[in-house]
Amino acid sequence: MDSPGELDRRGRLLVLGICCLSLFIVGLDNTVVNIALPAIRREFDAPASGLQWIIDAYTLVLASLLMLAGSVADRIGRRRVFRAGLLLFVLGSLLCSLAPSLEWLVAFRAVQAVGGSMLNPVAMSIITNTFTDPGERARAIGVWGGVVGISMALGPLIGGFLVDSAGWPSIFLINVPIGLAACLLTFRHVPESRAPRPRRLDPVGQLLMVLLLGAGTAVIIEGPGQGWTSPLILTLAAVALASLLVLPWWERRVPEPLIDLRFFRSAPFTGATVTAVCAFAALGGFLFVNTLYLQEVRGYGPVEAGLWTLPMAGLTLVAAPFSGRIVGRYGPRYPLLGAGAALAASGLLLTRLAADSSASLLLVAYALFGLGFGLVNAPITNAAVSGMPLAQAGVAAAVASTSRQIGQSLGVAVIGTVVTSAVTATVGLPAASHAGWWIITGLGLTVLLLGWVTTTPWAVGTAHRVAAGLDPSQLREPSRPRPWPRPVRGAVPDRLR
Repeated sequence: MDSPGELDRRGRLLVLGICCLSLFIVGLDNTVVNIALPAIRREFDAPASGLQWIIDAYTLVLASLLMLAGSVADRIGRRRVFRAGLLLFVLGSLLCSLAPSLEWLVAFRAVQAVGGSMLNPVAMSIITNTFTDPGERARAIGVWGGVVGISMALGPLIGGFLVDSAGWPSIFLINVPIGLAACLLTFRHVPESRAPRPRRLDPVGQLLMVLLLGAGTAVIIEGPGQGWTSPLILTLAAVALASLLVLPWWERRVPEPLIDLRFFRSAPFTGATVTAVCAFAALGGFLFVNTLYLQEVRGYGPVEAGLWTLPMAGLTLVAAPFSGRIVGRYGPRYPLLGAGAALAASGLLLTRLAADSSASLLLVAYALFGLGFGLVNAPITNAAVSGMPLAQAGVAAAVASTSRQIGQSLGVAVIGTVVTSAVTATVGLPAASHAGWWIITGLGLTVLLLGWVTTTPWAVGTAHRVAAGLDPSQLREPSRPRPWPRPVRGAVPDRLR
């Protein structure tokens, strides 16, 4: 097998295509399952908490293992881990399609996510090692970023057609031939590579993160049904709280921690992390509640429900590259402000939701949400990595990716629980959903506020100080931040978006 540097242009493009194919099916599974939830509910007589676990079993495991998978791949071989991830993802998908009960479906979703966690960060490492020319690498990363938005935006639409034509198992079965083809192509065309100096593993930090995310989410989802003062919920809450307190204490004492807490002294990095959580929490809650509303209240079939999301998907696809160009020229402030305003406006419109709401209200709200979600991704990545030394940029981007998955998990857990708990014999889903839409409005306003605060001269200064502490040899004397809207130094070029 040729080394990455010996591949010709056709070989490098083939490697990029293989990596993007794997990313597409992983990203698709973040959103495609939502459209199948009503059908799964009918088959398994699933409670609302069970539907939440179908989503969160995937996103939580993905969030917990992303950084570990990247470190393991750097150590034992990226192609080896990538192929193992593809095979495990295919196996999990096949098992999901054959699941005999809700409990087994949730368990198989976790298996699927373990495989998925080996694909996203490892594929990015393969791309950066295959495309050694800076210009080619920038274009490859741009294609990679576009596939993320496309896969997540098209999920509800593709899922609608699959569920309507072949039943809900088909949304998992479609991954099997695609995954096997990607695995075969990986074996034949993707060269093996390892990091010259791989990061040390942090098993204790990894375990604490799994306990924190898993126990914390279980409290939110199961609390209403089990009772907030039940022994199970109190025990899970104690585990989550203990993990939250011990994790930062431990990470400060490890030479190469899972999460370097010094990153969070940078206001742009911290803002990017919180923004990712807020934006993807809004996405998770939006898709979960909206799917139930369109199919169980309006009575639409899966295809019709998927088609109603076209304004969201279309605006996401249009806004994402536009946002990248703005970030490359002017920095992240304007896209963040626009994203926060659009998300908040969408949530605010939907607080008026009723069983017979007009098509214009729904379509405008969906379009605004798609606009906001499309604008937010490029500045998240930009703010996370800008100013970081080159050796730390990959880790910073991985934290941002993990934050996206955590946000989506929390959105399904919190907003789903708030809304479904409010449904009673006299209060239907439309009225009960208002509390969830208010939460999404608040998340949008938070993105708006962070977009302003984390792009000030003070915030830029904190990023430079963190960079100096991480790697003084790569520190450049920062120029005074220029007034908006003139281009800012240090913004990631639009070709990286």
